[in-house]
Amino acid sequence: MKIKILIIEDEETIRTFIETTLKTNGYTVIIATHGKEALTMIPSHCPDLILLDLGLPDMDGLCVLKEMRQLFSIPVIVVSARGEEEDKVEALDMGADDYIMKPFGTSELLARIRTALRHSLNSSKEMSGTIFKAKDLTIDFQRHLVLLKGKELHLTQIEYKLVALLAQSAGSVLTYDHMITQLWGPYA
Repeated sequence: MKIKILIIEDEETIRTFIETTLKTNGYTVIIATHGKEALTMIPSHCPDLILLDLGLPDMDGLCVLKEMRQLFSIPVIVVSARGEEEDKVEALDMGADDYIMKPFGTSELLARIRTALRHSLNSSKEMSGTIFKAKDLTIDFQRHLVLLKGKELHLTQIEYKLVALLAQSAGSVLTYDHMITQLWGPYA
Protein backbone atom coordinates (compact mmCIF):
# COMPACT_ATOMS: atom_id res chain seq x y z
CA MET A 1 0.00 0.00 0.00
CA LYS A 2 1.40 3.39 -1.00
CA ILE A 3 1.86 6.06 1.62
CA LYS A 4 -0.37 9.08 1.02
CA ILE A 5 0.95 12.56 1.83
CA LEU A 6 -1.13 15.73 1.89
CA ILE A 7 0.80 18.85 0.87
CA ILE A 8 -0.76 22.08 2.16
CA GLU A 9 1.17 24.75 0.28
CA ASP A 10 -0.04 27.77 -1.71
CA GLU A 11 3.27 28.66 -3.40
CA GLU A 12 3.23 26.84 -6.74
CA THR A 13 6.99 26.43 -7.26
CA ILE A 14 7.56 24.91 -3.82
CA ARG A 15 4.40 22.78 -4.09
CA THR A 16 5.49 21.41 -7.48
CA PHE A 17 9.02 20.71 -6.20
CA ILE A 18 7.71 18.79 -3.17
CA GLU A 19 5.09 16.95 -5.24
CA THR A 20 7.66 15.85 -7.84
CA THR A 21 10.11 14.76 -5.13
CA LEU A 22 7.48 12.70 -3.33
CA LYS A 23 6.04 11.07 -6.46
CA THR A 24 9.55 10.20 -7.67
CA ASN A 25 10.10 8.43 -4.35
CA GLY A 26 6.92 6.38 -4.57
CA TYR A 27 4.52 8.41 -2.43
CA THR A 28 0.93 9.21 -3.38
CA VAL A 29 0.35 12.97 -3.20
CA ILE A 30 -2.73 15.03 -2.43
CA ILE A 31 -2.64 18.82 -2.78
CA ALA A 32 -4.41 21.61 -0.91
CA THR A 33 -3.62 25.28 -1.40
CA HIS A 34 -5.80 26.65 1.42
CA GLY A 35 -6.21 25.72 5.07
CA LYS A 36 -9.99 25.22 5.00
CA GLU A 37 -9.69 23.09 1.87
CA ALA A 38 -7.11 20.89 3.62
CA LEU A 39 -9.27 20.46 6.72
CA THR A 40 -12.16 19.20 4.59
CA MET A 41 -9.88 16.84 2.64
CA ILE A 42 -8.34 15.04 5.62
CA PRO A 43 -11.34 12.90 6.64
CA SER A 44 -12.13 11.80 3.09
CA HIS A 45 -8.57 11.21 1.84
CA CYS A 46 -7.08 9.81 5.09
CA PRO A 47 -3.46 10.91 4.48
CA ASP A 48 -0.65 9.12 6.31
CA LEU A 49 1.35 12.35 6.74
CA ILE A 50 0.83 16.08 6.23
CA LEU A 51 3.33 18.69 5.05
CA LEU A 52 2.00 22.07 6.24
CA ASP A 53 3.08 25.54 5.19
CA LEU A 54 2.35 28.22 7.79
CA GLY A 55 1.75 31.09 5.34
CA LEU A 56 -1.54 30.16 3.71
CA PRO A 57 -3.84 32.66 1.96
CA ASP A 58 -7.04 31.98 3.95
CA MET A 59 -5.77 31.18 7.45
CA ASP A 60 -2.54 30.90 9.36
CA GLY A 61 -0.97 27.44 9.28
CA LEU A 62 -0.85 27.38 13.08
CA CYS A 63 -4.67 27.69 13.13
CA VAL A 64 -4.87 24.80 10.66
CA LEU A 65 -2.55 22.77 12.90
CA LYS A 66 -4.64 23.56 15.98
CA GLU A 67 -7.87 22.43 14.29
CA MET A 68 -6.20 19.29 12.91
CA ARG A 69 -4.91 18.30 16.33
CA GLN A 70 -8.40 18.52 17.84
CA LEU A 71 -9.56 15.75 15.50
CA PHE A 72 -6.65 13.85 13.99
CA SER A 73 -3.37 12.31 15.11
CA ILE A 74 -1.76 12.25 11.65
CA PRO A 75 1.95 13.16 11.65
CA VAL A 76 2.47 16.79 10.60
CA ILE A 77 5.73 18.30 9.37
CA VAL A 78 5.67 22.08 9.17
CA VAL A 79 7.50 23.37 6.08
CA SER A 80 7.94 27.10 6.52
CA ALA A 81 10.05 30.14 5.73
CA ARG A 82 9.45 31.37 9.28
CA GLY A 83 12.77 30.83 10.98
CA GLU A 84 12.36 32.44 14.36
CA GLU A 85 12.81 30.13 17.31
CA GLU A 86 9.43 31.13 18.80
CA ASP A 87 7.65 30.10 15.55
CA LYS A 88 9.28 26.70 15.68
CA VAL A 89 8.57 26.23 19.39
CA GLU A 90 4.93 27.30 18.99
CA ALA A 91 4.36 24.90 16.07
CA LEU A 92 5.98 22.00 17.91
CA ASP A 93 4.08 22.78 21.12
CA MET A 94 0.81 22.87 19.15
CA GLY A 95 1.39 19.35 17.90
CA ALA A 96 3.68 19.46 14.87
CA ASP A 97 5.91 16.40 14.73
CA ASP A 98 8.76 18.23 13.00
CA TYR A 99 9.68 21.62 11.54
CA ILE A 100 11.74 22.13 8.40
CA MET A 101 12.92 25.52 7.14
CA LYS A 102 12.66 26.70 3.54
CA PRO A 103 14.84 26.32 1.55
CA PHE A 104 15.62 22.66 2.18
CA GLY A 105 17.12 19.76 0.28
CA THR A 106 15.27 16.70 -0.97
CA SER A 107 17.37 14.32 1.14
CA GLU A 108 16.52 16.19 4.35
CA LEU A 109 12.81 16.33 3.48
CA LEU A 110 12.66 12.60 2.69
CA ALA A 111 14.59 11.70 5.85
CA ARG A 112 12.21 13.76 8.01
CA ILE A 113 9.21 12.11 6.33
CA ARG A 114 10.64 8.63 6.95
CA THR A 115 11.30 9.52 10.58
CA ALA A 116 7.79 10.91 11.17
CA LEU A 117 6.22 7.85 9.52
CA ARG A 118 8.40 5.51 11.56
CA HIS A 119 7.42 7.26 14.82
CA SER A 120 3.77 7.20 13.79
CA LEU A 121 3.91 3.48 13.03
CA ASN A 122 5.57 2.70 16.37
CA SER A 123 3.01 4.82 18.20
CA SER A 124 0.03 3.26 16.42
CA LYS A 125 1.39 -0.23 17.14
CA GLU A 126 1.48 0.62 20.84
CA MET A 127 -1.95 2.26 20.87
CA SER A 128 -4.00 0.29 18.38
CA GLY A 129 -2.61 -3.19 18.79
CA THR A 130 -5.85 -4.12 20.49
CA ILE A 131 -8.65 -6.35 19.36
CA PHE A 132 -12.28 -5.69 20.22
CA LYS A 133 -14.60 -8.67 20.61
CA ALA A 134 -18.35 -8.73 21.19
CA LYS A 135 -20.12 -12.05 20.60
CA ASP A 136 -19.54 -12.88 16.89
CA LEU A 137 -17.94 -9.52 16.04
CA THR A 138 -14.16 -9.04 16.10
CA ILE A 139 -12.37 -5.78 15.21
CA ASP A 140 -8.60 -5.67 14.79
CA PHE A 141 -7.83 -1.95 15.06
CA GLN A 142 -4.20 -2.34 14.00
CA ARG A 143 -5.05 -4.12 10.76
CA HIS A 144 -8.37 -2.27 10.17
CA LEU A 145 -10.06 -5.65 9.93
CA VAL A 146 -13.64 -6.48 10.89
CA LEU A 147 -14.77 -10.09 11.22
CA LEU A 148 -18.29 -11.40 11.76
CA LYS A 149 -18.49 -15.07 12.74
CA GLY A 150 -14.86 -15.39 11.60
CA LYS A 151 -15.52 -14.03 8.08
CA GLU A 152 -14.02 -10.76 6.95
CA LEU A 153 -16.46 -7.94 6.26
CA HIS A 154 -15.47 -5.71 3.35
CA LEU A 155 -16.28 -2.21 4.53
CA THR A 156 -15.76 1.22 3.02
CA GLN A 157 -13.52 3.63 4.96
CA ILE A 158 -16.53 5.42 6.44
CA GLU A 159 -18.24 2.15 7.39
CA TYR A 160 -15.06 0.99 9.12
CA LYS A 161 -14.68 4.33 10.93
CA LEU A 162 -18.28 4.07 12.15
CA VAL A 163 -17.90 0.49 13.40
CA ALA A 164 -14.56 1.35 15.07
CA LEU A 165 -16.00 4.50 16.68
CA LEU A 166 -18.95 2.56 18.10
CA ALA A 167 -16.68 -0.22 19.37
CA GLN A 168 -14.23 2.20 20.99
CA SER A 169 -17.15 4.02 22.61
CA ALA A 170 -18.97 0.88 23.79
CA GLY A 171 -21.09 1.69 26.81
CA SER A 172 -21.07 5.42 26.10
CA VAL A 173 -23.73 7.64 24.60
CA LEU A 174 -22.58 9.36 21.41
CA THR A 175 -24.28 12.45 20.06
CA TYR A 176 -25.06 12.80 16.40
CA ASP A 177 -22.78 15.85 16.14
CA HIS A 178 -19.85 13.98 17.74
CA MET A 179 -20.28 11.04 15.37
CA ILE A 180 -20.49 13.25 12.27
CA THR A 181 -17.39 15.19 13.36
CA GLN A 182 -15.45 11.96 13.98
CA LEU A 183 -16.50 10.47 10.63
CA TRP A 184 -16.43 13.47 8.32
CA GLY A 185 -14.50 16.18 10.13
CA PRO A 186 -15.55 19.55 11.54
CA TYR A 187 -16.84 20.98 8.26
CA ALA A 188 -19.35 18.26 7.40
